[in-house]
Amino acid sequence: MNFAALTAWAPRVLSVLRIMSALLFMQHGTQKLLSFPLPANPLSTMTTIAGAIELIGGALLAIGLFSRPAAFIMSGMAAAAYFIAHAPQGFYPIINKGELAALYCFVFLYIFFAGPGPWSVDAMRAKGRAV
Repeated sequence: MNFAALTAWAPRVLSVLRIMSALLFMQHGTQKLLSFPLPANPLSTMTTIAGAIELIGGALLAIGLFSRPAAFIMSGMAAAAYFIAHAPQGFYPIINKGELAALYCFVFLYIFFAGPGPWSVDAMRAKGRAV
């Protein structure tokens, strides 16, 4: 198999990674703020802020608008969630149930550095300015 040919697909697959991770992340916000698809626990201030970041940031990242700032904020929120809620439960992420928070943190950090990919509002806006 010619792996070099796969390189041409990398920008589009980055867009797919951005879209899917944002949509999955949004589910945490809809559950916290809208009790959908499952009922949520009573909201604290920290949970409300986290839910807003998950829902609004996830929506922005899904369409690719303000992708880098949204990804940066969401990465930091996922890191905070890991260290505040999961790390005190044990060292290993599989034990403290923090592997999803850690994964989101690093996926969003990657998107912050790599950009949103070609299938994004940000990319369309950049093309409009270049003309």
